[in-house]
This record gives sequence, C-alpha cells and structure tokens, in this order.
Amino acid sequence: MILLGSSSPSTPAIIAPRPRRLRHRTTTPSLPHSRSPHRHLVLASSSPAPTPRPLARAHRPGAVATAAEMVFSVTKKETKPYEGQKPGTSGLRKKVTVFQQPHYLANFVQSTFNALPADQVKGATIVVSGDGRYFSKDAVQIIAKMAAANGVRRVWVGQDSLLSTPAVSAIIRERISADGAKATGAFILTASHNPGGPTEDFGIKYNMGNGGPAPESVTDKIFSNTKTITEYLIAEDLPNVDISVIGVTSFTGPEGPFDVDVFDSATDYIKLMKTIFDFESIKKLLASPKFSFCFDGLHGVAGAYAKRMFVDELGASESSLLNCVPKEDFGGGHPDPNLTYAKELVDRMGLGKTSNVEPPEFGAAADGDADRNMVLGKRFFVTPSDSVAIIAANAVQSIPYFASGLKGVARGACPHQLHLM
Repeated sequence: MILLGSSSPSTPAIIAPRPRRLRHRTTTPSLPHSRSPHRHLVLASSSPAPTPRPLARAHRPGAVATAAEMVFSVTKKETKPYEGQKPGTSGLRKKVTVFQQPHYLANFVQSTFNALPADQVKGATIVVSGDGRYFSKDAVQIIAKMAAANGVRRVWVGQDSLLSTPAVSAIIRERISADGAKATGAFILTASHNPGGPTEDFGIKYNMGNGGPAPESVTDKIFSNTKTITEYLIAEDLPNVDISVIGVTSFTGPEGPFDVDVFDSATDYIKLMKTIFDFESIKKLLASPKFSFCFDGLHGVAGAYAKRMFVDELGASESSLLNCVPKEDFGGGHPDPNLTYAKELVDRMGLGKTSNVEPPEFGAAADGDADRNMVLGKRFFVTPSDSVAIIAANAVQSIPYFASGLKGVARGACPHQLHLM
C-alpha cells in the first residue's frame, strides 16, 4: 500500500493500493436464498483514459470484458461539525438545502460508521435506498463512495434508489447474496410523509441488522460523533454508478473488492409478500365483478410496487391505481395519506362532492416511504383503530403468515401505522 500525503493540513491524505491488474466479475442480482446461474463481467476504472465516462454501468448478462486496473483510492477529508445533527427514531430530517451544504451529509454518514461496531462496517454489506425524493440519487452516490472508503464490502441499492421502509427491513432480514452474505444495516433516505423537492424535506436514518431503527444507544453515539468530527473517508475517484440499471458493478480499493449491487426491489418484496398473504384468494376477489378497489401511491415509493403487485401478480386493472409513478417531488403534493392530501382518492371513493359515478368498494393510500396508510370504504373513512381490529379479527383464518396464531397487536403513535406479531 502507498500512503500519499502532504505536510500541509489543508491537503487531504490519499491512501492508495499499489497498481495491479485484476479481473472484475459481476453477477446478476440474486433473490433471497437463491443463486443466479448467469454471470457477466464489468469494467470500471479510474485510470487515465481517452474518454472518461461519468457513470459506471453494470453490464447486462452475456456481456464480456477484459481485466481492469485497481479503481479507487481513499481520501481523508477535513471537516468541521454542524450543529443539530441529532437523529431521532425517524433519523435526521432537514430541508434539502441544509443537506446540500458542504460535508453536511458526509459528516452524518461518517459519524454513523464510527458509531457502529467494526464488524458491521469492515467487510459488511449495507443497504442504501429510500422513497426516491429529491436529493436521494445524489445521496446514494455519496454514501456508496464513503462506504467503499470505510471498508464496506458491498452496497445493495434498489433500482433508481427506490425501497420502501418496510421493504428495507425485509431486505436486511431476508436477502442473501450469492456468496451467502446478509446485510448488517441500512441507510434509509426518507422524510416519510413530508413533501419533497429542491426546497422541501430530506431525511436519513440507519436501521440495524434486525431490520429495525437504530436504538437510542446508537443514535446517541452518532450525535456525539457529529459534534466532534474532524475528518471523513471517501473514495472521491470512484465513478458514479448508474443506479437505473440492474446489475453488480465491481471495483477494487485499498482493502479489497467493493461492489454496488443495483437490484429489482419489487421482485424481492413480492416474493416475501407471497409468504405472508394468500395471493390466490386475493386474485379471485379482484376478479369478481362484485368487488372493485382503488390504490393511491401519492407518487411515493409504493408506486414502484403497485403495478407489479396488483396488476401483474393479482390481475387487477391499471385503472385501479392512482398516482403510482414515483416522483422526486411527489407530483408537487404532500405524501401524507389523509382526507386532506389524498383528495383524488377521497373523491373517487365518494367522500367528496356528490358524483353519479359508483365508488369502488375499497380504497387505500400510502405515504412517501410506504410505512403508513389510510383505508377507505365506499363513501366512508375507516379509522385506524377499526382497521387494526378488522385485520386482527381475521388474521388467523385469512392471512397464512398468522395461521399459527396472533401473538399481539399494536398501533403506532402515528395514527396510520399498525403492527401485528
């Protein structure tokens, strides 16, 4: 290893491995508990080239590449603390313009890495994704470069940086890579039901290996680190990865290989849902002429799953879906599933002004990161306590996951959240 630096305190130190030629191999993304038989190669290099590319792209299956040189070095960047980077159970939420300040996001990410046990960082697998709000794609690239610099082995990213908060939890607990690795945690990029856009909100939180939020002992340590941080590690010369393309892009740095695995999160999530719910019974219900429904994604991350789940898997009509194209600004709306902000759904369900159109039998909406909901019946609002009671009363006989019994039910502090155990 070569250590490059300067006596000047303003010059960042660069840690770089000795040049060597390596073969970089990638695989198509694997589903939980499965291994893909398809393999392909990818080139990614930061060495001088006649025509540098702004993005490193994973090659599709069948593509062939040759050996590539080592691709990134590690830089220590000097920084100063920012006030107020205290994460709660919902993480750190601020305006986008605050996160865009120099080193602001990097300070928080490095403080998080420093707060975690070494074995949850060095050689580990982490998830980085969120609800797709404005600044998410930039944040993914920054975090990936910092993960590489801190010795993380691989980063899993949902295609286009999209993963709902429940999906992240499932990915941490259920997904297994081709070499048997599981995620030790996740950076979730969301500000929940708050609006998105250049002048709106952004957020970041860390979930642990059990899929749940970081406990207070960890968030307190993160906050303490943010108040004393003087430097962070980043692989500045690591090229941005095209997160719109599914595949694994491989690099090599001072501590060995590093992969960015962009995967189709809907496939993993639907596979899990099939172990929980009776898809065949739901499919029969949706095919009945006596039943109709409407789901409003509010242009949040739930839309990334809606068509695949309801239309492709369950056979529903696309006309049953509203606002299911994820947008960075949530279509200019407020992704909070209530009677005020889900007005289009409210009107369609017959709760608004009088209409001659017969409303659907069932309606639902999800917030930006799809961890809270609103349920509506034909011309009426279902209070959260009632929806919890209905689910609990029918869980054992109607939901395969609870066939052996329901151990407990809880409604979160947020009125649209519920938990069944």
